[in-house]
Amino acid sequence: MKDNFDIFFRRKPALMLVSLKKNTRMRYGSLLAKEVDCTYSHAVKILQTLEALKLVVFEKKGRIKIIQLTKKGREIAEAIDNIQTLIR
Repeated sequence: MKDNFDIFFRRKPALMLVSLKKNTRMRYGSLLAKEVDCTYSHAVKILQTLEALKLVVFEKKGRIKIIQLTKKGREIAEAIDNIQTLIR
């Protein structure tokens, strides 16, 4: 696996975490892919990495996997959001 540091300083993974933090409604892969402007397959790869790092969990509801941040994921998303605010 790549160095974990790399995942947080890439645009799409960072945007995914912030999007999951900001939106309280149910999130799933294809919707998240549209929000961060990437393909579904790329979103799935990113989400698998985030799951391996224990930043997101999936909850199956029917045919859909709902994505939720873990406590650690929420903390990291908050830090990324704060960095975005500082550099604007």
